[in-house]
Amino acid sequence: MWAELLPVGRSSASGGYRRFAWTGADADCRAWFKDQAETRGLTYELDRNGNQWAWLGDPAGQDAVVTGSHLDSVPDGGAFDGPLGVVSSFAALDELRARGVRFTKPVAIVNFGDEEGARFGLACVGSRLAAGQLTVEQAHRLTDADGVTLPQAMERAGYDPATIGPDPERLARIGAFVELHVEQGRALDLSGDRVGIASAIWPHGRWRFDFRGEANHAGTTRLVDRRDPMLSYAETVLAARREAELAGAVATFGKISVEPNGVNAIPSLVRGWLDSRAADQPTLDTVVTGVEKAAREYAEAHGIELDVVRESFTPVVEFEHALRDELARILGKEADLTVPVLGTGAGHDAGILSGTVPTAMLFVRNPTGVSHSPAEHAAEDDCVAGVTALADVLEGLACR
Repeated sequence: MWAELLPVGRSSASGGYRRFAWTGADADCRAWFKDQAETRGLTYELDRNGNQWAWLGDPAGQDAVVTGSHLDSVPDGGAFDGPLGVVSSFAALDELRARGVRFTKPVAIVNFGDEEGARFGLACVGSRLAAGQLTVEQAHRLTDADGVTLPQAMERAGYDPATIGPDPERLARIGAFVELHVEQGRALDLSGDRVGIASAIWPHGRWRFDFRGEANHAGTTRLVDRRDPMLSYAETVLAARREAELAGAVATFGKISVEPNGVNAIPSLVRGWLDSRAADQPTLDTVVTGVEKAAREYAEAHGIELDVVRESFTPVVEFEHALRDELARILGKEADLTVPVLGTGAGHDAGILSGTVPTAMLFVRNPTGVSHSPAEHAAEDDCVAGVTALADVLEGLACR
């Protein structure tokens, strides 16, 4: 399975992946998922929001146990973020069938669409729509860098966007959702453990900073006559680093758009996106408020207009303690593992669903902690340990 999926959407130039929502690479990933489901005799479904489901047992049954993740990527991302969870889910089901396990509840594997938000700027679109955290009106306003709206992209990919919206009936049938994911950090590498359990997801969000100045000639405009928004933007990037260091949080300007984007032109607009995350809400608020305050001071000093727009936000997610403790109990009993419990600054579909469905996460060791990069990696024996742990968990939850 891993070998089949590995080439899909891979850039020969960077070695990273460009599996963006409703593109050709995304279609190839979706075809792979459908083939894996049908090869195993599972019932395949595409829900109203374009999320893919593979069912063992009655899809309309109650108290279903669901696992899975996503197959899309960030620009030039790694091979493991998302796909490891989907591949491991199919492998865990194969393992349970080999054990001759008899399920007493429906079991499903899911591929949530557009988790990374690389194309339309909003993460977890598929799960947000299903959980009602993204309205139909908001979804219709999402556009990519070329001005293509989400409904247009879906339609061009052969899907009817008129059906998108909340899916409470489906979510009400889920008794537990467990997402396996490569760790996006080094906690497990430092502790020497192959598998961990998530405790919580830090609150996080994305803010767009629009610095508007005056376009002019780079070679003839005196420095004192310039209204250059790039200066305010650059100073704000440094301010974000300072504020994050002071608060013990993280803040990143990782995306920028410049107009007119000419080498010999002073920009008229610099648009930068801030991603910030912290262990708790007050700390996150302190960081973002500090960054915005600094940005406004710099903008005023350079004669720049500034607009700040919060494009997305996810509050702290505390995974259900009962389910989290049950995972620890199962792994301790079946695999004789003492599994560490750790928090994460990365967002996931499991976090989106947590307000509606009991959710939990398993992490697989990442030896370098590198993620959202072609260098992202997990050793094969650690991945196998993750599959075994997921199989044990699914057996414990779906066979009792």
